[in-house]
Amino acid sequence: MFGTSATARKWVLGTGLILIAALLRSHGAGVTVVTHGLGGNVTDWVIPMCQKIPRYRSFPGTNYSLYQISITQPTPGVYTFSQTNLNGTNPMATDSGEILVALDWSTLSLGGTPTTTVAAKASEALLSAQLIPELSGRALVELPLHFIGHSRGASVITEMARILGAQGIWVDQVTTLDPHPVSNSGDPSMSNYANILFADNYWQAIPSGLFGTYGQSISGAYNRQLTSLDYGYSSAHSDVHLWYHGTIDLATPTTDTGATITSAMRASWWTTVEAAGTNAGFLYSTIGCGNRFSTQWPAGSASGGRIVDGMNQVWDFGTGVAANRVPLPTNNGAWPNLILLKLTGTNQFLVGQSIPLGCSIQCGTNFAANATLRFFLDSDLNPYNGNEVLLPQNVVAGSGITTVSNLQLGPASDPATTRSGDYWIGARITSGKRSRYAYATRKISLTPGQQAPLLLASHFQAGRFAFTISGSVGQSIIVESSTNLRQWVSLQTNTLSDFRQDFADPGNTGNPSRYYRLRLGP
Repeated sequence: MFGTSATARKWVLGTGLILIAALLRSHGAGVTVVTHGLGGNVTDWVIPMCQKIPRYRSFPGTNYSLYQISITQPTPGVYTFSQTNLNGTNPMATDSGEILVALDWSTLSLGGTPTTTVAAKASEALLSAQLIPELSGRALVELPLHFIGHSRGASVITEMARILGAQGIWVDQVTTLDPHPVSNSGDPSMSNYANILFADNYWQAIPSGLFGTYGQSISGAYNRQLTSLDYGYSSAHSDVHLWYHGTIDLATPTTDTGATITSAMRASWWTTVEAAGTNAGFLYSTIGCGNRFSTQWPAGSASGGRIVDGMNQVWDFGTGVAANRVPLPTNNGAWPNLILLKLTGTNQFLVGQSIPLGCSIQCGTNFAANATLRFFLDSDLNPYNGNEVLLPQNVVAGSGITTVSNLQLGPASDPATTRSGDYWIGARITSGKRSRYAYATRKISLTPGQQAPLLLASHFQAGRFAFTISGSVGQSIIVESSTNLRQWVSLQTNTLSDFRQDFADPGNTGNPSRYYRLRLGP
């Protein structure tokens, strides 16, 4: 007669946990749209800026996707959009999950077409599930959105935010570069709408060039007035996008193909706090992972505000509540939103242990409009490439369009399907056929769980008694045997390389009875 037994040693998780290093802080899985202004095009500086983003110091991967979206008017009164794959990797296969878009409306930028018209068509493109064939029916708006626009292009992107907001879609960041709407062409005034999480605005009022075009401050943004812009372009208006380029490409000298940033410019264009551009501009994107809640005045109170001024304060995301956004004229709540996702404690866990997460969501038109919220572990930052480990899903109540729900949840990994290692935490919120994604900015580290291993079905293997051990990958399992259930002898120590592993007892012949048990090793 053979018997089986399984026991496990209990381990207490100490308080001296070691946090993952700062190098494991990053963020990808987003769509960054960059566009030009009046009389501009995507060739001169827009595409060069897009091409520098994947080389940014904290870019979370080795590959990306780059597209051009063009808005044109083939016949009077008819506007169309099209896309061109410029370079990069199929977006379903990248490790960064980052999709870069150069938005081209050059054939319309000098005419009388208002920026609202351009924005409407560009928004339609982002909403289209057929725009990017490689995405297999997924719309670009599923991912967090960062819009960057110069001059009239700043008006285009703020209007895009408003139009997407009418569908209930939140925009993670709107970056305006010397915004200059043209009222004679019907461009609306600059506004930061209630569906923009973070807004930053870089502008100047320096007499230069033939027309001396100036930008403007925008309510509700982190406003940074640029007062020293010598030696770049012949116009300070163009120097603003060169300044922002210098916060992405940190090399010296560097060029956006139209002008060059020299060491002298590095010293004079940025303040001491901004550290020659390394602590400014693009740093506050999700890729840069700068602290959007910072109360610093990088340029002092005379030439700019605090970083935190750009955070949405219509709802309390940690900065209080204030009327620093313009209400959306319409919002049908059609799209669910994951606005913020963050770890609320340490980033080291045992496999099978709950992971404390906080997330801010907005979905549905009322509390009865439920959505499905599902977390997952990911070895990279692309939710589409199939290497995600799903965690249990939650059904969450709708928030309505006038409320944001702040949730505290603790999903746990399944020891039977989860390997130890370092992971990003991602989440998907789904309502009907519409989904949106977000990642936390910190990686977590999973170590082998302390759940009791299981001794499964027995069988004979080449004349020897054998059984299957089931446990968490990486666990050290000690196999012990006894003939009387009192004295136990260690037979073998195994480190599980898979969730199930066979063990055959080499010395069980001639014993009238033999009992087995498993316990966790050190």
